[in-house]
Amino acid sequence: MKKAKVLVIVGDATETVDTLYPYYRLIEAGFQPVVAAPEKRRYQMVLHEIKPGWTITKEWEGYGIEAEIAFKDVQPEEYLGIFFSGGRAPEYIREDEDLLRITRYFWEHQKPMASVCHGVEIPARAGIVKGLRMATVAKCKFDLEVCGGIYVNEPCVIDRNMVSGRTYHDSGQFVGPWIKMLEAAQGA
Repeated sequence: MKKAKVLVIVGDATETVDTLYPYYRLIEAGFQPVVAAPEKRRYQMVLHEIKPGWTITKEWEGYGIEAEIAFKDVQPEEYLGIFFSGGRAPEYIREDEDLLRITRYFWEHQKPMASVCHGVEIPARAGIVKGLRMATVAKCKFDLEVCGGIYVNEPCVIDRNMVSGRTYHDSGQFVGPWIKMLEAAQGA
């Protein structure tokens, strides 16, 4: 039986735990995660944490990850769902017209979507968050609200076909409900 494919959106400086936790959970649940990025190549991920005594995020190099497909080559109808990882990548890739096209497709077709941390910058830029309740890291609250979204400071927020969490610390709360949404969509 062919596994349903799910897009995992990354770029350089994508947060490692934001990305790998849902990536491996997708495999565990019987889905095929497909890493998509601006180009088909290897991307450098990073680790983010606020060190004790710091008021800003410290960044270290994390693992690398191979993008299997470039945004321009994605045919979104071939995928069951999409995940927007965090880190600094969303700030840079959110202007990619193909990524915006893909994002709007998933929203318009009510396919399961998930976002963590800075990942919110992509659906916000795509213009799909107006009136949408979402969790994100507090420093992205403005990005969400200026685009008409509603910031919710909770570990898991589900609004229509979007599931969101604040940071990778919330992965245990929001990834499971998103996987259940994917399973329901697969059975439909």
